[in-house]
Amino acid sequence: MRAAPCTRKECPRRERRQSRSLWRDGRGVVAAFCFIALLAPLAARAEVALSGFVQQNTAFNTEAANPDGRRYKWLEERAQIKLDATGGAWRLLAKGDLAYDHLGRKDESELREGYLDYAAGNWDLRLGRQVITWGLGDLVFVNDVFPKDHEALFAGRPLEYLKRGTDAVRLGAYPDFASFELVVAPDFRESRTPDPRRFGLYDPMPAVTSRETVKPGQGDVGLRIYRDVAGWDAALYLYSGFQRTPSMRPDSMTAPTKITYFYPKLSVYGASASGRVGEGVLSLEAAYYDSRQDRPGNDFAVPNSQTRLLAGYQIQPVEDLSLGLQYYAEHMHDYAAYSAALPAGFPVEKQTNHTVTLRVTQLLKHQTLRLSVYAAYNASNGDHFINPEVRYSFTDQIWGAVGANLFGGKPWGQFGQLSRDDNVYLQMRYEF
Repeated sequence: MRAAPCTRKECPRRERRQSRSLWRDGRGVVAAFCFIALLAPLAARAEVALSGFVQQNTAFNTEAANPDGRRYKWLEERAQIKLDATGGAWRLLAKGDLAYDHLGRKDESELREGYLDYAAGNWDLRLGRQVITWGLGDLVFVNDVFPKDHEALFAGRPLEYLKRGTDAVRLGAYPDFASFELVVAPDFRESRTPDPRRFGLYDPMPAVTSRETVKPGQGDVGLRIYRDVAGWDAALYLYSGFQRTPSMRPDSMTAPTKITYFYPKLSVYGASASGRVGEGVLSLEAAYYDSRQDRPGNDFAVPNSQTRLLAGYQIQPVEDLSLGLQYYAEHMHDYAAYSAALPAGFPVEKQTNHTVTLRVTQLLKHQTLRLSVYAAYNASNGDHFINPEVRYSFTDQIWGAVGANLFGGKPWGQFGQLSRDDNVYLQMRYEF
């Protein structure tokens, strides 16, 4: 759960990025439907399915007002249209959202996914905006290096909105000895961090108002190699790109007047395996995060290299009840260099952080009622995050959910900084 709100080296700012991001996503929706029109001859010969939903989503604070004075974390109406056309070896999918936000963002549009697939024999190709998920963690990201929307998670939006689409080319190859997935993204896409106007995020230099975000001028690339090994699903991961959340660098440590947010260079080398053990499924995952921009570890503004480890076990002790347990550890390398470079007054991170998580899900009333709770606790600094939820399907097309996001811990910790941002959320959706 490292990649979430800000930490010592990762303080988010979205004011300047947001209008540009919405404009780009708005153009993306228009481009997607122009793309569909150009492929009308294909669609005429294809099997076409049109679906979507309309949704209302509200989240309100239970502890204190937002930094902007409002009591709501989220208040919007949203509609999504999904077009899925399949013809022979080709498939076209476009999924676009239109929404109205009552908290200042007003009209929003977003291309969630929009891609073209081609499958031929033992290889396939996907081109366009696509959601890519690697690794095995449940809200814990070890080898899943693709962009997330952490504000969506902490503001009580449906869990599907945690993942952001990546504009990329994905090539899959499936020879007999293994399967390969190559992802090439020509442009970098960052994770969306909580809006500092809606969340009380820790800021070590709150008096500095001049802030600038600099995004990488190039994209990233990842490779996954996977196969069955003695009944276990095993995979290797390679990634070369950038951190998805920004680091901050002041122009001066004694009298700062400007802060620049940037995305440090990063390579990831990882592996995972999952298989049946006893009555459940055991998942193991590890990765080495190579901080290419600061391998010695003496630049306080760049996260040090680290090792991430995850072990999870999921079991269904009785029908319609599932339990998931995870142990997650982060170990910082070159800790002496980090300690020596850390400016006075900045909070000190521990060299090794230990986190445990629990997810319990109970289905009732012929699986129309779902009771669930997800809890994470960092034993190293006391940070915790708890997300209970009740969801009920009124019909096959209408469902509603009520839940809460509860935070606690040290004021600069991953979840502790959000301790005044506890919220209760309501979701209602009609699908067609």
